[in-house]
Amino acid sequence: MKAAVKSKPVLKVREMTFIAMMGALSGVIMLFRFPLPFLPPFMSFDLSPIVEMIGGFMFGPVAAVLIIIVKILVNLVIQGSYSVGTGELQNLILGCAYVMPAIFVYRKKTRKRAAIGMTLGTITVAVAAIFSNMYLIIPFYTALFNMSIDDIVAMCTKVNPAVTNTFTMVLLGIVPFNIIKYGFCSVLTFFLYKNLSRPIKNFLNK
Repeated sequence: MKAAVKSKPVLKVREMTFIAMMGALSGVIMLFRFPLPFLPPFMSFDLSPIVEMIGGFMFGPVAAVLIIIVKILVNLVIQGSYSVGTGELQNLILGCAYVMPAIFVYRKKTRKRAAIGMTLGTITVAVAAIFSNMYLIIPFYTALFNMSIDDIVAMCTKVNPAVTNTFTMVLLGIVPFNIIKYGFCSVLTFFLYKNLSRPIKNFLNK
């Protein structure tokens, strides 16, 4: 009985340590971000959501949020903030919007539920990104650099002439960018998760 009681905290410490490592890894991966052709130049593509989703599937919603927070902190330490915290807040919002629906659906752990959950998460984050960009990020940058929304639209028009106003920027820029980013991350997570989760769980349960 005593041995069983002692082993529980060890596992908990191992889990927390591994969650912190996943957050740090996600932060490093985020450094390798880049814009996508024909899509808004102020939006960047990276693969860090894969780590957050795998962590959420393995350890639950609290772990997923902790991974996102650690990622943001690691990125702040390495690169600092270019948006006085608004970009970091958006990252937290979008990260949670992506992983939470998927984790909820994946409570009954099947590949089908994982696929449905990540599809739902991709749709949710695409919608959340509209509001976070239109009411958080874009207003911040227009105020900081003394720009107007028309200036932001003009930036998008340079990479995609079909973008001519706010509506087309949302429809042809913000929405497709997030569907591509999180959809691609979902596909990779779908194929990577089982291969990665089993050895990790075996290690943590030793």
